[in-house]
Amino acid sequence: MSSSVTINFDCLPLRSIGRLDIPLDASPVFRARCERILAAVEKHGKQNAYYLHTARCVFRLVNSDDIGMLEFGFEGTVLTSNNDLETRGVDLSVELLHETCEWLSEGVVEWFQETVSRAVAVEFDRYIAAGDLKKTVTRIKKLQAESDAHGGFVGMYL
Repeated sequence: MSSSVTINFDCLPLRSIGRLDIPLDASPVFRARCERILAAVEKHGKQNAYYLHTARCVFRLVNSDDIGMLEFGFEGTVLTSNNDLETRGVDLSVELLHETCEWLSEGVVEWFQETVSRAVAVEFDRYIAAGDLKKTVTRIKKLQAESDAHGGFVGMYL
C-alpha cells in the first residue's frame, strides 16, 4: 500500500519568465496554461512565487489500495519567504479527479480541497529543504542563458 498522502507537481519559478507574450501558434491547452500563469504573475508578482502545474494529490483514507482513495488535481501559486526558505502561502485551484469512497459527500470533498492546499504547503517546504527549488532555479537560469546566447531559440519544445 502507498503512503497516506502523495503529492506530485512540476514547479515553474515565476521569476524565470522573461517574456509575457503567448506564442501565436500555441495550442488551446498550452494557451490556457499560459494565461493562468500570466494571471498568477499579475496577482502575485514574480519574486518568491512559484507556479505548480501538472500536479496531483492523493489521499488514502483506509488501509486498502482498493477503497478509500481521493485523487485531486491542482494548479496555482506557492509564495515563499524573501529568502525562499519557507512557504508563506498557497493560492491553488483544486478539483476532485477520481475517488473510491462510496461514502463521500460534498462537504467532505470541500474539506479535502482545503486540505490539499495545506498539504501542498507542507510538501513545498520539504521540496525547498531537499534542494529541489535551487536545482529548478539553476536549471531555468541555464536554459535562459542558452536561449539568450542563441538569439532566443534553444530548440523545439524547450
